[in-house]
Amino acid sequence: MNLAGTTKEYDRSAALAYARRWALSRNPAFFDYSEIGGDCTNFASQVLYAGCGVMNFTQTYGWYYLNPNQKSPSWTGVPFLYQFLTENREKGPFGEQRELKDLEVGDLIQLGFRKQGQFEHSLIITKFGTPPIRPEKVYFAAHTQDLLDQKLTYYNFVDVRFIHILGYRI
Repeated sequence: MNLAGTTKEYDRSAALAYARRWALSRNPAFFDYSEIGGDCTNFASQVLYAGCGVMNFTQTYGWYYLNPNQKSPSWTGVPFLYQFLTENREKGPFGEQRELKDLEVGDLIQLGFRKQGQFEHSLIITKFGTPPIRPEKVYFAAHTQDLLDQKLTYYNFVDVRFIHILGYRI
């Protein structure tokens, strides 16, 4: 399969700086979806964008934000972001599902609260406690309920998946 563009390293320090700056407030350049379904994946996408600076403007299946009415489903939708990141072969960030021990700061966690396989919430990893890495030693930032450096065990979830960002393409 031909991959588009040049592959670059995801800037985890820029992603982390953005997450820390905006976790407890809102960047006015982006709409706040908290009152209409939740802002968690919008925030996660903003963090990813801070770490790569490249959007993918492919209609329907891309990953982009221009304004509240011109955005891809993957910018704000939990399952769509997962699909974009794990299947993206064009411009923008890409990653793969991994185990907790393989993650780094700036990677994503998605949680399900109702049943196995139904994911509803996106988080960004901000730091880790001392090894060995276990859920109570993973800290995150999130929107909808604004949180910064909160332990993953804060949530009572029934399913979890981890997405390691491998890089991005320009």
